[in-house]
Amino acid sequence: MSKKVWIITGASRGMGTEFVKAALAEGHQVVATGRDINKLIKSTKTIGDNENLLIAKLDVTNPLDATEVIKLTLDRFGKIDVLLNNAGNFFGGFFEELTQQQIEKQIETNLYGPMNVTRAILPVMRAARTGHIISISSLAGLVGFEYNAAYNASKFALEGWMEALHHDIAPFGIKTTIVEPGFFRTGFLDPESRTLAEPTINDYAKRNEHYQNFWKEMNGTQEGDPGKLAKGLLEITNQDNPPIRWIAGADAIGGAEQKVHDLQEQIKAYRELSISLSLNDE
Repeated sequence: MSKKVWIITGASRGMGTEFVKAALAEGHQVVATGRDINKLIKSTKTIGDNENLLIAKLDVTNPLDATEVIKLTLDRFGKIDVLLNNAGNFFGGFFEELTQQQIEKQIETNLYGPMNVTRAILPVMRAARTGHIISISSLAGLVGFEYNAAYNASKFALEGWMEALHHDIAPFGIKTTIVEPGFFRTGFLDPESRTLAEPTINDYAKRNEHYQNFWKEMNGTQEGDPGKLAKGLLEITNQDNPPIRWIAGADAIGGAEQKVHDLQEQIKAYRELSISLSLNDE
């Protein structure tokens, strides 16, 4: 296994911290980034002094930050092999009760953020004719859920962009992987990490109460082990032909299989009508 240089966004908590630890444990060099340097230092404190670790400030919504991190990485390690777009946030709520500003913030972080960092890094990878772009999506990037309109919109868009990007950059030897985790026990659902829409419409009142309680109860009880997820991702990056999409977790597999089943049923139900739409069909 060759030593690789990783840039990991959103490394100050949850999955991001686990990804940093797993990569360092395998002897890779890691640039751990986040918006708050103090939180980064605290989250990586247990790692101790490590010459393979560089901590850098990066707000993924700021293209100038992304450019600076690329420069710092090249100055320190001389190359970049893996970009892990992990930074993200969660805005929950029914569409009518989510403000336009909240929806824009959700998309700015979960879609434009990865785009900013990827755009900054691609010239380096193209010149090297190698690299791996990984973006952490969610089962919510494949399946729509009630009370998740903003989050679903951001993750569906992320996956569409990543699928198109794959075709753009594969000729340069650059690989892409979309990771679709289910529920993992991280701080993602902590009050400081999530924003829930303010209830304003009486028709949604009962379901609002249900979902706000659901997210509170789900926090800290998720079945997925983030440490195992990190090790699984490292295993994938060591493959010569990593998957374009990795559905991670038993619950994610169940949701994806249901989606495939539903699509097949919808295709079957309207197959004759659909194939009759050709100009040459009478």
